Amino acid sequence: MPARAVALLATAALALAATPSDPCMEDGRPRRCIPDFVNAAFGTPVVASSICGRRGPERLCDPPGDQPPENSCRVCDAARSDRRHPPTHLTDLNNPHDVTCWRSAPIPPTSYDSPPDNVSLTLSLGKKYELTYVSLQFCPKAARPDSVAIYKSADNGVTWQPFQFYSSQCRRVYGRPNKATVTAANEQEARCSDSHRLTGESSGGARLAFSTLEGRPSAANFDISPVLQDWVTATDVRVVFNRLHMVNEGDEIDNKKQAAPGSQHYAVSDFAVGGRCKCNGHASRCIPMKGADGAAAGGVQQLTCDCKHNTAGRDCERCKPFHFDRPWGRATARDANECKVWRMAGLPLVKQSALRFNTGIGSRDGVAASGSGRRATTNDAV
Repeated sequence: MPARAVALLATAALALAATPSDPCMEDGRPRRCIPDFVNAAFGTPVVASSICGRRGPERLCDPPGDQPPENSCRVCDAARSDRRHPPTHLTDLNNPHDVTCWRSAPIPPTSYDSPPDNVSLTLSLGKKYELTYVSLQFCPKAARPDSVAIYKSADNGVTWQPFQFYSSQCRRVYGRPNKATVTAANEQEARCSDSHRLTGESSGGARLAFSTLEGRPSAANFDISPVLQDWVTATDVRVVFNRLHMVNEGDEIDNKKQAAPGSQHYAVSDFAVGGRCKCNGHASRCIPMKGADGAAAGGVQQLTCDCKHNTAGRDCERCKPFHFDRPWGRATARDANECKVWRMAGLPLVKQSALRFNTGIGSRDGVAASGSGRRATTNDAV
């Protein structure tokens, strides 16, 4: 073999070796691919309905515990960098050796008959994600919330759906039984659990963790459960604090259990949302959207799937124009459900394309595959 040919082959081999493999293909065949699992909240802005120190310096206290009461209090002042506790601290790097906290304004003393506090934290993800968990880590020595509601939106905050409730008084506060059983008939039902689901104190503070699929009967068959796929899909997450922990009538009255009246507040050090960018098994990554569509809304970069398998859409939720030889489907471990170009027997591809454009032939489900492809692709979304 001539030396030039050998050199070309060697160069080609090196180029192939240097080219990263496509996770959506295997041995030249399409396969299911999914984006990496991430903490979708990391570095993302959080909108808080209450922030301490906005109206001037405010005194905040934690339950004193074993320390002198004067050591359990601090002054929050949003005008001073060394005394502010903004919501950006919720999604920064969670370092147990240097804990940063968001703190709400002081909460007036309440009872179970008082209106709920309704202090909220709202997180926009910039795209649909399939969520695995939502977790909150509370600041060390901070008072624990007694009643917390978690909501999710799948339409960028237009509508909200209950995701999970926590309360020592589930029936009284949220009108739901404690730890109700989820059945196949109500797999999108939000449950309520009593607040001892919060883990015990540690050097980093107590943690609340909600697993989106825990206790859902079809969780083992998630790939073929559209109900659960919809259940875990969210563009936004909202946490609403309704009650701080209060001493019940039967409890021993102990000043160590309560912070000074008028200084109690909510304090969270970390807000995490674990999941994957939703691409229906047809993309291995999400990328920033281009142009005006990708402009950061509220500081959140808008994302879209880098679709493969001849799919299209922000979530790879439809087939590309003229790829309707089989219905769109979510990729599974058994079938990548690649969209295939629609072919008309006996006609070259050029004539097929012209015929589709001019006559609308090649429709699926009675919808014409017009030149723009808009009507056809709209009806191919699932």
